[in-house]
Formats: sequence, C-alpha cells, structure tokens
Amino acid sequence: MPELAVTEPFYLPTGDEVELFLAAYEQRIPVLLKGPTGCGKTRFVEHMAWRIAREREQPVDEPLVTVTCHDDMTSADLVGRYLLSADGTSWLDGPLTRAVRSATWTRSSRPARTPR
Repeated sequence: MPELAVTEPFYLPTGDEVELFLAAYEQRIPVLLKGPTGCGKTRFVEHMAWRIAREREQPVDEPLVTVTCHDDMTSADLVGRYLLSADGTSWLDGPLTRAVRSATWTRSSRPARTPR
C-alpha cells in the first residue's frame, strides 16, 4: 500500500480556520473556500487533507486530487472513459473516480465551469 508523504505541507494558520475546518469535517459539513488568487486556499486544503489522512492513518498516493474545470469539460473528463486501441478497449479513470477509489479528497478549481 502506498505511504503518505512524511513531510507535512507547510501552512501557517492566521486564525481559527484549522479548528473550524476540523469541526466541519467531523460533522460532514461541506466547506467552500473563497478568496482572491494567492491567498492560500489551495495550500490550506493540501495541508488539511494531509493532516486528516495522517491522523486517520490512511496512507494514500495523493491525499488531494485537484480538478481544474473549464468550459469544454464533459462528465467523462471527471468520471473517466473507455479508450479504444488496436489491443482492445480499456477504461481510463477520471480524477473523481481516482479520488473515490483511493478514498481521498477532491478539490475543484473554477467550479462554476463544472459540467452540469
């Protein structure tokens, strides 16, 4: 089974955001982070995903899967698709399927552009 990175992703809390996030996580309340580019949203989520995986002793390849949405994105880009080749047909997991299979988190960048 893959090991979780030993080095904790750096994050310097500026308030009680870590405690608030943990409380929401424990109660299974979704969290939406909003802020200007470069304010630390991604760094915070990377840190929290690593921290919670570590606390739950869940080794994973990647504690966080990031999906960058765009206008031309389809559901197959998220879930996966069958690929045809000379050798036959094979399935290629999309980022959401990879996240579910590895019991990890998913972060969506530009969610307003997610397929409906």
